Amino acid sequence: METIFVNDKEFEIVRLLGKGKGGYSYLVKDKNGLFYVVKQIHHEPCSYYTFGNKLESEINDYQRLLKCNILLPKLIEIDYQNERILKEYIDGMTIDKYVESDQMEEDFYMQIKEIALKVKNNGLNIDYYPTNFVVNDGKLFYIDYECNEYQEKWDYDHWGSTYWYKNKQEQ
Repeated sequence: METIFVNDKEFEIVRLLGKGKGGYSYLVKDKNGLFYVVKQIHHEPCSYYTFGNKLESEINDYQRLLKCNILLPKLIEIDYQNERILKEYIDGMTIDKYVESDQMEEDFYMQIKEIALKVKNNGLNIDYYPTNFVVNDGKLFYIDYECNEYQEKWDYDHWGSTYWYKNKQEQ
């Protein structure tokens, strides 16, 4: 059994959920059997993105996204020394799985457009890649905290939507 600590709390690593530009996200379980996500910041180079302090960016982006009134996993704890974040686990399938299996629902498209409008109205863009969205109880959650200043070329309509359809012609 592999474990990871966030501050002094030990968690069993269940599996790797994914690797992004800023870190690795693991599904973990505490001693009571409750599930969480631990994001371990990494410092691997990324040819198309420039970073400052990744941990501080995560924390600041979370605060900015809270003001947008979109569904997000709650930030529970920060381990500054080990550059780890403990987040609420949102159980469900990611949007990429819905797209791949032809199970996309019109309501998911309506929800992402509402999210896109809310973040745009707050001067932000989020990472619209489908693996960053989980459907739980019919509701769409943005499970990443990454956001940037709004630029039209990176908004949902001009960039993100291209990944939300199996065939470009469906849009």
